[in-house]
Amino acid sequence: MTQVDLGPQARIVARLAGSVTDEQLTAATPCPQYAVRDLLGHLLTLSVAFRDAARKDLGATTDTRPDAAARDLGPGWREELPKALDELADAWRDPAAWTGGTRAGGVDLPGALAGAVVADELVIHGWDLARATGREYAPDPAALDSALAFLRAAADDPGRGNGAFGPVVPVPANAPSLDRAVAFSGRDPGWPHRS
Repeated sequence: MTQVDLGPQARIVARLAGSVTDEQLTAATPCPQYAVRDLLGHLLTLSVAFRDAARKDLGATTDTRPDAAARDLGPGWREELPKALDELADAWRDPAAWTGGTRAGGVDLPGALAGAVVADELVIHGWDLARATGREYAPDPAALDSALAFLRAAADDPGRGNGAFGPVVPVPANAPSLDRAVAFSGRDPGWPHRS
């Protein structure tokens, strides 16, 4: 995995989050266990955890499993999330973040792999947020390429259905890169299906 500037994708996610209305916080997302408010809380938590993972500042934020992290949004989330996303992107601009080992979600992993996970999280959850709130979405091409490579490799994991990803959703071989990444993540690129 090669170093990617996560700043452009982090700004895209921050803009999407900034456009969420209070009425949309309870809306469903393509991630079945999350409403929009849960997804925003997850983005805030993961931004802090992966910022610290990039800095090799290991502790409570990097040791907490994603499913155990608090997802509720506090009243200051509209200021906190963009700040956390900026700090995340800045931390991953340091080449040292991409070398050696680190920890995130209580799992030890190589820095380069952690960076690819961050790209995946930002791209796919950006798509989740855009779909849930009816916004247009075009991810940063470099982050999308990194996420797609990571997700394609994860598609062959035999324990896949029991972890972060559901089964791969079939899409045409010539589907756009974003649709393929979404499908590799276990989501249906056609969500939501309207009648």
